[in-house]
Amino acid sequence: MNYIKRTNILQLLLLILVLSSCTKQHKAELSDAELPKDVLPKMRPLVHEVPILTAEYVTSKKRAIESFYIKNWPNHSLNGSFLVAKNGQILFEKYEGYANFRDKTLITADTPLHLASVSKMITATAVLKLVNARKIDLDQKVNTILKEFPYPKVTVRMLLNHRSGMRNYSYFTDKKEIWDRHNTITNQELLNLMATKNIDLESKSGTRFAYCNTNYAMLALIIEKITGLSYKMAMKQIIFEPLGMKNTFVMDYENDRKKVAPSYKGNRVEIGMDYLDVICGDKNIYSTPRDLLKLDRARSASTFLEPELLQQVYKGYSNEHKGKRNYGLGIRMTELDPGVTLYYHNGWWHGSTTSYVTLRKENVTIIALSNKYSKNPYNVRKLSALFGNYPFHLDDDRE
Repeated sequence: MNYIKRTNILQLLLLILVLSSCTKQHKAELSDAELPKDVLPKMRPLVHEVPILTAEYVTSKKRAIESFYIKNWPNHSLNGSFLVAKNGQILFEKYEGYANFRDKTLITADTPLHLASVSKMITATAVLKLVNARKIDLDQKVNTILKEFPYPKVTVRMLLNHRSGMRNYSYFTDKKEIWDRHNTITNQELLNLMATKNIDLESKSGTRFAYCNTNYAMLALIIEKITGLSYKMAMKQIIFEPLGMKNTFVMDYENDRKKVAPSYKGNRVEIGMDYLDVICGDKNIYSTPRDLLKLDRARSASTFLEPELLQQVYKGYSNEHKGKRNYGLGIRMTELDPGVTLYYHNGWWHGSTTSYVTLRKENVTIIALSNKYSKNPYNVRKLSALFGNYPFHLDDDRE
């Protein structure tokens, strides 16, 4: 009897030891690709949008958009992708030109192009989901998250709305006493420079708007710190995978730089990457209009953010000077008339020029991406006049 009891006890201890060993091994094996489901907030797609557009509506809008397209990109000069949708339903899309002029790779609906600063809207989306999940607070001091951060009054909100007062990293990393431009620089190395090289603020924190890529490079680090993931994998898990954005990714410089679509000058001369092309958060997301449409619709869902937080996203924070242009939390805005505000974000990096427009009242999404330098993508905001009371003209060059 005692022998049987001892045997059972030994078997139980052995089972506990095996289970403990398996648990430790499982934890050790958890990687960027496999985390517990409750660790991160996830975006949710917006489905079953109504009303379904009538055939007559689609035909009339498509005709007007196509006319604008021909005028804006004469002789099929778009080297990129273009899409207009309402209620998530595509009214018009066009894909023309080459992703790579050397090997004549055509741009298609599945071709990811560099979003340039439209990436900021996506970085902001991830940060806002972390705020919504109570992982961080909008008015939390950045130095409570990033311990090396040298500016004690800067908050997460100030990074999002460009009121931190920090200098743009491209303006001080090009000095040889600060950084050797023969070496690429990472987000963390950028933070270390600001902490150790006495990089002064350009203006007092919270006093004025100054569009600055450094803000969003720091937000990428905050995402990494809070999630315990690389920025690339955090964006994949929070946004890209849940929304089915299969052609969207953060560029990994070492692995992707020779695979992604290059960018070009207006004369088709390729623009090579430089030492700043590792920094992400402010740029370096590649995507397609169809994927961005999925994100835009998800951001319009009632499950995106709590109402009070959502209201803060689309509020203008820079009112020290009178004017129509303003900036919210990761989104630009033009306040045209009382009650009429255009929300958008443009981008420009090397030869890539991009534009994302979201008409929130009308449920319209307008996207233009190009990897050959042109200001034409910025003109697509004029199409808002087809859907609401926006003071633009499609038939001439007036603003």
